[in-house]
Amino acid sequence: MTVLGVDIGTSSSKGVLVGADGTVLGVAVRPHTVSRPRPGHVEMDARVWWDEFTSLARELVTPGTVVDAVGVSGMGPCVALADETDTPLHPAILYGVDTRATAQIARLDAELGRDAVLGRCGSLLSTQAVGPKIAWLAEHRPDIAARARRLYMPSSYLVHRLTGAYVLDHHSASQSVPLYDSTAQEWYRPWARRIAPDIELPPLLWPGDIAGRVTAEAAAVTGLPAGAPVVTGTIDAWSEALSVGAQHTGDLMLMYGSTMFLINTVSERLLVPQLWSTVGALPGTRSLAGGMATSGVITDWLRDLFAAPGHDALLAEAEASGPGAKGLLMLPYFAGERTPVADPDARGVVAGLTVEHTRGDLYRAALEATAFGVRHNVEAMRAAGADIRRVVAVGGGTRGGPWTRIVSDVTGLEQEIRAVTLGASYGAAFLAASAIDDPDIDTWNPVRERIAPDEHRGRVYDDLYDLYLRLYPATRDIAHALARHQRSVGVPRA
Repeated sequence: MTVLGVDIGTSSSKGVLVGADGTVLGVAVRPHTVSRPRPGHVEMDARVWWDEFTSLARELVTPGTVVDAVGVSGMGPCVALADETDTPLHPAILYGVDTRATAQIARLDAELGRDAVLGRCGSLLSTQAVGPKIAWLAEHRPDIAARARRLYMPSSYLVHRLTGAYVLDHHSASQSVPLYDSTAQEWYRPWARRIAPDIELPPLLWPGDIAGRVTAEAAAVTGLPAGAPVVTGTIDAWSEALSVGAQHTGDLMLMYGSTMFLINTVSERLLVPQLWSTVGALPGTRSLAGGMATSGVITDWLRDLFAAPGHDALLAEAEASGPGAKGLLMLPYFAGERTPVADPDARGVVAGLTVEHTRGDLYRAALEATAFGVRHNVEAMRAAGADIRRVVAVGGGTRGGPWTRIVSDVTGLEQEIRAVTLGASYGAAFLAASAIDDPDIDTWNPVRERIAPDEHRGRVYDDLYDLYLRLYPATRDIAHALARHQRSVGVPRA
C-alpha cells in the first residue's frame, strides 16, 4: 500500500508519499505567499491550490508508483466562493488572520445574539468564523455574492478537482460559525439562509470518509491512477493532530508553524467565549482549540529584517541570550490575536529595549512571546474544564533548537515529539491509509523524544509571564489607536 497526502498551508503546500508501514517515501514542497491587498485582508487564489497539488503529485508519483489512496488537508476555515460551474469568483478569504469582517461580526452578534451563537455553534463569532466573511462579501462585493453558488475550502476544493464531488467535512463545517449546529452536527439552515441564501451548502462527511475517486480527467493532469479513492480531508491543524496520534481524550497538540495552534481532545462539549469548541476530526470526538495569529511568522520577519542567512544562526544567538532575553518582553500580536485575547486590533509590542540589545535577544524574546501565548491558551483551556494529560508537539519548529524547550519551561508541560514531524500532509496520508486499511499511528510514527520542563528556568518565566499578562491591557488603547492609524494610511498587515 502506498498513499499520497497533500496539505495546502499558509506559506507552502507540501506533499508526502507514504508506505504501508508509515515510512516516508518522498516529500515535496511548493513555497508560496498569500496576498495582503489591504490592511486586515489576507487572501489566496484557490486555483493555486490545484496547480500546486498537480505539481506535487507529478513530482512524487513517478512512473511505476502505484498510489492506493489520496488524502488532503489545508488551512482553514477559509471562504472561497464559486459560481455554478465551480469557477472561483474571488481570492479565498483566509482563516482568522484575515480580520476584515469586524463590522459584520458586530452586526451578526446584535442580530443573532452572542449567547445563542455560542450555545448553538460552540464558538463565538470571531475573525476565525466563516459567516461574517460571507457577509462582508455580500456587502462589499454584491456582484460576487449574486453569482456565488458554492463554498470551498482548500481540502474540499482539491477533493472537487480530483473527484467532482462537492462535500465538506464536519470539522471544517463546525468552524463555519454560525452556519453549523455543533450539537445536531448538521448545517443550521435558518442562519445559513440568512447569511448565504444563494449558496448550496455542501453535504457533510467525516474527514476519513471516502468522498469519491480520481476521475480520468484528474488522473491525466496529476499522474494519479484513475479510480483511486480520495478521502474528504479537513483543516490542517486537525490533520496535524492525527499525524502524531493526538486524538485521545486529554491529548493536547501544539502545532509549531507560521501560527501556533492548540487542540485539546475533550470528552464533552466545553463552551468558553475565549476559545473554539468544535467537533473533532474523528466521529464521536470533540475538541477545544486555540490559535495564535503569529508565531513562526515573527521569526521569519526577524530573519528577513536582520538579513540573516538562516534561522540556525539566530537560534544559536537566542540560546546565548538566555531566559528572559536580557530583559526584553514581547507581545506576539503582530497580526492581531485570535485566542484567548480575540482582538484583531492588538499589535506587537517589544518592551525593555536598550541600545545594548542584540538580534539574538530579540529573536529569543519572540520565541518566549509565543511560549507565553501558549501558556495563556493552556490556562484558558484548563479554566474551561479541559483535562490536559499529554502534550504532543508537531511542525517545523520542533526540529531541534530552543523553541520547544522554552515552551516546556514556560508552561511546565512535558512535550512528546514523534519521529515524523511533517505534520498535516502526513496526517492526510494517514487518513487515506485508514480509509482502505487499519494502520496504527503509534506504529507509523513512534515517540522520538520528550522535552521536560526545567524548574529553575520555569521560576524565571513565572515572573515574566506575570508581566506578559499585564503588558497587553496596559498597551491596548495605544495599540488600537495605532491600528486605526495604520488602516488610514494603508499599512499592510504582518
